[in-house]
Amino acid sequence: MSTIPDVVPHSWRVLPAPPVPASADEPDAWAYAGMAEVSRRVELATWGWPDLHMPTPVLLPTLRTTPYRESAVWVAVRGDAATTPTAEDVVGYGLVHLPLAANTHLAEVEVEVLPGHEGAGAGTALLRAVEDHARAAGRTTVTTYTSHSPEPEPGPGALTAPTGTGRAPADARPVRFARRHGYALEQVERYSVLHLPGDPGARADLLADARAAAGEEYRTHTWRDDVPAQWYDDLAVLFTGMSTDVPLGGLAIEEDRWDADRVRASIARARSRHQHVLLTAAEHVPTGRLAAFTWLQVPEPDVPFAFQQDTLVLREHRGHRLGMLVKAVNLDAFTAWRPGERRIHTWNAQENDHMLAINVALGFRQEGVAAAWQRTGL
Repeated sequence: MSTIPDVVPHSWRVLPAPPVPASADEPDAWAYAGMAEVSRRVELATWGWPDLHMPTPVLLPTLRTTPYRESAVWVAVRGDAATTPTAEDVVGYGLVHLPLAANTHLAEVEVEVLPGHEGAGAGTALLRAVEDHARAAGRTTVTTYTSHSPEPEPGPGALTAPTGTGRAPADARPVRFARRHGYALEQVERYSVLHLPGDPGARADLLADARAAAGEEYRTHTWRDDVPAQWYDDLAVLFTGMSTDVPLGGLAIEEDRWDADRVRASIARARSRHQHVLLTAAEHVPTGRLAAFTWLQVPEPDVPFAFQQDTLVLREHRGHRLGMLVKAVNLDAFTAWRPGERRIHTWNAQENDHMLAINVALGFRQEGVAAAWQRTGL
């Protein structure tokens, strides 16, 4: 149990986090352990469960620099903390990710303050730190997300995305914070959860219909962690498509091209983050090339949840129910591998009617929204 008291401090100071340590047991891990605890408390207050936060052993490898992204962290600590603070002194954090292989105009930031410690100015100071870092790196556009439950009904208390779909509560503290600092709402994603086992009979019917629609021209492959290298090039095409083929609203995101080396590195990095990858792909039999894929991110400990990540069908193969096919096959593989009551979390753009329809049919139900914000001309 956390020993962080639920009292707004009279003062605080913002510090850059030490370089990412090799393990959570090292003394310099204090900032990251504190960051993880702040995130856990925020997620618990928002959703009623802490599934979405990263424990320190997962967080550390996530923040290490790769050829594709570098990250920097600042923490707000109590004003009366010792010269070398502890995790219990951390009352907020600011995180900035800088893409390196593409979208080098962009910075992705996250600022969180411990519940009960808002309104003392720490969030503004943390945002200033990460924005200054982005500006110094030559970034001109900044994106961030805020989470809300439930999604508000249409009306004067709701802020609707320019896409015309999805709303954020206008009076929520994170919304007011983002707008006050020059961020504009660009898109809203639906956050949904599938409570397993769900309805296996209904899923079997959906899978049978999808197999019939796909016919003999398509067959599925499912891999856990180790994807045969012969498929890396095809998976690179699918991952590249995820950067631009999904709805992006007004977000200034450009194509992020993948290659086989990046696919290999991504799978290896998942293991370093104590996570499994469960991936199902549909092969177009006449060409021997992959036409669609989906994957689940599954924590290595036997925790009661997993994350539904990317799903994509190449444009030239759409209309054969491949999205439903790969998702249903992957869900069956997951429930056979890790049976029992579990939650699968996922996010989709509210304007992505087709993918939302698949998820709803599979039993996903909305829990809230993630609002995407953007500031240009940094």
